[in-house]
Order: sequence, then structure tokens, then C-alpha cells
Amino acid sequence: MSLIVVAHLTSKPETVAETQAALEGLIAPTRMEDGCIKYELHQNNADPTRFCFVEEWTSDAALDAHLATPHLQALGARVPELLACPPDIGRYSLIG
Repeated sequence: MSLIVVAHLTSKPETVAETQAALEGLIAPTRMEDGCIKYELHQNNADPTRFCFVEEWTSDAALDAHLATPHLQALGARVPELLACPPDIGRYSLIG
């Protein structure tokens, strides 16, 4: 059974364009990772500072490997500069 991840990120109002570019930069390399089934970025229609990744991974191990990649680590280093608060990331399993 696959693992679903939902990651909510809130940009600082003054860094929305820069945050969006940084997040979009994760898409191509992440989709090439072993274990990545789906990796989609969404932006809130009512509040453009709010972004959401909806992800699907083959396993916790695949997700953990993703979290250790250089491209994700580079974004993590920019969180204080770009985001208004820490990301809210949840791991989910299908129950019905």
C-alpha cells in the first residue's frame, strides 16, 4: 500500500513569487526519484501565500530518502527566509 503525504506551506507575503519558484524547482527532480508515484504542487485560490504538495510514495523508506535529497535539503535551508511558519507535513494511509 502506498503512502500519501500532504504538505502545507505558507509563504511570507513579500516572498510569494520566490517561494513558488523554489517549490516548482522541486517538482522535476522529485518526480525522478525512486518510489515517487505522484508529486503535485497546488496554490490556494483565495490566499496565494498558501501552497500545498500532494504526494504519493511507495513507502516510508522512499519518502525518507526524498527528505534527505540535496534539492529538498537546499529548500529546507531557505524556510526561514521564504515561509511565514514551519511547513505542516502529514503522512497518511488509505483506510477506506
